[in-house]
Amino acid sequence: MNNKKKNSKENFFSRKQFQLLIVCITMGFIIGYSYNQAKDNRDAGSSTNTKLFEQEDSYREELIAQQERNKELTEEANALQEKIRKYEKSFAASKKDYTKLVEEAEDLRLLLGDLNSEGKGIRITLQDGDYDPKSANPNDYIVHESHIFKLLNELKISGAQAIAINGQRVLANSYIRCNGPVITIDGKQHPAPFVIEAVGDSATLIASLNLNGGVVDQLLNDNIVVSLEADQKFTMPKAKVES
Repeated sequence: MNNKKKNSKENFFSRKQFQLLIVCITMGFIIGYSYNQAKDNRDAGSSTNTKLFEQEDSYREELIAQQERNKELTEEANALQEKIRKYEKSFAASKKDYTKLVEEAEDLRLLLGDLNSEGKGIRITLQDGDYDPKSANPNDYIVHESHIFKLLNELKISGAQAIAINGQRVLANSYIRCNGPVITIDGKQHPAPFVIEAVGDSATLIASLNLNGGVVDQLLNDNIVVSLEADQKFTMPKAKVES
């Protein structure tokens, strides 16, 4: 009887111990799992914080670089503004230079045909020479574009402000081509005689053309008939631009 009670008691305690053991193991597992989760979260948070710090450092360095660039651009803008002010003061102080530049600009506009030209000048007429039956080549006594070019170049060098041939304004980029007895200026044909009008100082223009061995002498040697008229008053309209 006593032995049965003793065995029963021992079995009872062994079951309680077994149950306690199961509970302890379960609690240990739960605690260990919770600890590992907390550690993983802490590591992940630490890695995220590290990336955020690195990104913040990158933004800070970029901001500093932009501030330095803005400073350089501001200094450059200030230097340019100072240079502009110096130019303005220079123009204001040298009124003569400014007036000269304006006059040169007006002369260029006249040569380009952008402005009407009025004033005194000279008129040159070029005609083909008299027919010579002894000459085998008729080109030996007619006016060619080369003769026109010589005359135009000399007039421009001598300060002619505006030039017209047979009433057509000659521009800085005009092209002249010879077609037998006629010449073509910017696509328009003109027969001889060729009347060249030039606005400018008559005395200077006449003197430059009549130099020994100059343009007039060369034209006469090529059997071209040349006549000059000084102190003529001309009105040349600005060139028309074909659309």
